[in-house]
Amino acid sequence: MRNRPEDDGPPRDDEATRALVARLSRPHPSGGVVIERAAILASGANASEVIRWIEDHDGEAEAPAPPASSGGLHGNRMQSDASPPQPLRYVLPPNAG
Repeated sequence: MRNRPEDDGPPRDDEATRALVARLSRPHPSGGVVIERAAILASGANASEVIRWIEDHDGEAEAPAPPASSGGLHGNRMQSDASPPQPLRYVLPPNAG
């Protein structure tokens, strides 16, 4: 049973994943490239496999922005979202892969 969109799509080989990352990424000020998590999910690829490939090639997830504080003094305690926020982008160094 599939319950996470990251697991959709057929397995990919290294060259196909490399081509997908190259197609979906854009230049980053660090000299490397950045790829949006939303673009990976929208591509129809197996997102967990693509993210694993990025991490295997020294890519790093950008930390998500902290959620806006609301609800006053005890606002953080009142939020029931137990899942950690997902990174919005992944940054690959120059000449990765």
